[in-house]
Amino acid sequence: MMVFSICSILLSLFALVTGGKLPEPEVKIEVIQKPFMCYRKSKYGDMLLVHYEGYLENGTMFHSSRIQGDKNPVWFTLGIREVLKGWDKGLKNMCTGEHRKLTVPPSLAYGKEGQGQIPPSSTLIFDIELMEIRNGPRSHESFQEMDLNDDWKLSRQEVREYLKKEFEKHGYSPNDTHHEAMVDDIFKNEDEDKDGFISSREFTYQHDEL
Repeated sequence: MMVFSICSILLSLFALVTGGKLPEPEVKIEVIQKPFMCYRKSKYGDMLLVHYEGYLENGTMFHSSRIQGDKNPVWFTLGIREVLKGWDKGLKNMCTGEHRKLTVPPSLAYGKEGQGQIPPSSTLIFDIELMEIRNGPRSHESFQEMDLNDDWKLSRQEVREYLKKEFEKHGYSPNDTHHEAMVDDIFKNEDEDKDGFISSREFTYQHDEL
């Protein structure tokens, strides 16, 4: 009982210090197989093609892209919540041909409600093989939509506003912490000359490493 009380007090103090929010659970990532040569790693904004199997903690398979539906791998864009939040977190920096096992807590999956065959508050396990990485959509039209002051370069604030709008358009509530992590990742990879802005050329040019 004493140990439980101390833990409760520590958790309460931590919640006060962090504004009442406990740290978000993390995805457990296990690399099952990785290619010897990795020419490119996945990042937010990339389009990924994957095959996957999803399991409940008791081992029951609830879906497999290899044996259900059209049996084809599935495409999605990483980092814009087209898939579970646990996938967005767990499939970054992945190589083509890599095979990962993700253990996704309920808060990063289907939450307290569950969905279909998935009971409420379920931890899910996914076996995922990355088949292909492609550049996400890049065009002068989308650049101009993001370039709010028409100066032909994107600031961090402009990218942040665009991400917020895209999240809201797809029915997701804004998440400033998640957006900031995405902005950091985008500028790390796209701001080639490190001047704090993404130029039209940097945005639309198809870099070999992207």
